[in-house]
Amino acid sequence: MSKAEELYEMLRKVHEPKGYYFNKNKEMVFELIEGLLLNKERYGYMCCPCRLASDRNIDVDVICPCIYREEDVKEYGSCYCNLYVSKEWNEDKIPHEYVPERRPPEKIIF
Repeated sequence: MSKAEELYEMLRKVHEPKGYYFNKNKEMVFELIEGLLLNKERYGYMCCPCRLASDRNIDVDVICPCIYREEDVKEYGSCYCNLYVSKEWNEDKIPHEYVPERRPPEKIIF
C-alpha cells in the first residue's frame, strides 16, 4: 500500500464517522492527498494543498483538515478544496457550488 493509500484509509476512518467524506472523484482526492504528503515533506506539516504554505505558526488554520472545513461543509456541502464533502454532496442531492475562501486576507501570501 502506498503512503497516499495509507493516509487515505487513516483519514477516512477518522472523518467519516464525523460526517466528512472524501469527494467521490478519487483521482482528485489522491492528487490532494499527494499534495498533503508533499507539504508534510517540505514544511513538516500537512498544509492544505490548495493554499500556499509559509510558516506553521501562520498556517495553523489551514493544516488539513482546516478550521474552515466545518462551516464550508455545513454551508456548501464541501470544503474549499473539495477534498471533504457531505454525503449529500457526493450523492448529488445538493448543488456543487463554488466555496469561497474564508481565510482572512492578512494570512494569504502571494
